[in-house]
Amino acid sequence: MKKILASIVLICFVCIAFAQMPAMGKIEYKTMPSKILSQDREYAVYLPKSYSTNPDMKYPVLYLLHGGGGSHKDWPEQGRLAGAANQLIDANDAADMIVVCPEAGKNLMNYFNSPGWLYEDYFFQELIPFIESNYRVKADKKHRAIAGLSMGGGGTIVYASHHPEMFCAAYAMSAYLYRQNLPFLNFNDPVQKKVHQLVDDNNCVKFVQNASKEKIEAMKTVSWFVDCGDDDFTFKPNLEFILAMQSADVPMQVRIRDGAHTWEYWHSALYIALPFVSNEFRK
Repeated sequence: MKKILASIVLICFVCIAFAQMPAMGKIEYKTMPSKILSQDREYAVYLPKSYSTNPDMKYPVLYLLHGGGGSHKDWPEQGRLAGAANQLIDANDAADMIVVCPEAGKNLMNYFNSPGWLYEDYFFQELIPFIESNYRVKADKKHRAIAGLSMGGGGTIVYASHHPEMFCAAYAMSAYLYRQNLPFLNFNDPVQKKVHQLVDDNNCVKFVQNASKEKIEAMKTVSWFVDCGDDDFTFKPNLEFILAMQSADVPMQVRIRDGAHTWEYWHSALYIALPFVSNEFRK
């Protein structure tokens, strides 16, 4: 009997302790329909703690893209997104924001339009409107940003270049900007060959070099940030992109930090990226 009473008391203390724990931002895994891609699409969404406690508040949105062969779970799990966001928001180093991590195709990984896979159309015509219809979002350029790593870093630059009217800020980490002949890539594999050809078709360096004056002026309305490790295999292409942007007189911030193409690097990048986009949201 004493053991039962002790157990009940312990359970009560645990319940009280949990009830007194401060609310935290959280990750939710969801799906949405897509007519363009003819299938349901997965995504992860980070909601700050105030989302549940302040039902009248509307939020800016960061679209955070994963890398090649990854998924919508990469940033929440390997990148430890919620922990970084909670820490920065609690310290007021980042604004309360919603972060959306879309899934770009686990087997056919690309963010670009191709026959049978119009992902860029899906992103702008379905995903963004869906998020803005189903979450309390400030649905304008001033409160919408994009970021991503590796192939998602390339996707970030392509999307912000193609649609500068949509984003106030773009933060590219270790961006894979054009096809590189790397020893771990198998271009004999038809899927890899197709994906990397699509990256090459959307070469970010050539895009800036060949952009019209009107397009360059539109790109200047986006706050740009390129972040790449000095030991990263994408280092040279990122330098070429930086120089192309400088030649076009497009302002941008650049960080070359110690590191390689790793989750350690990208997790640390969140502590720069989230305050950076927050500064734009707060303007």
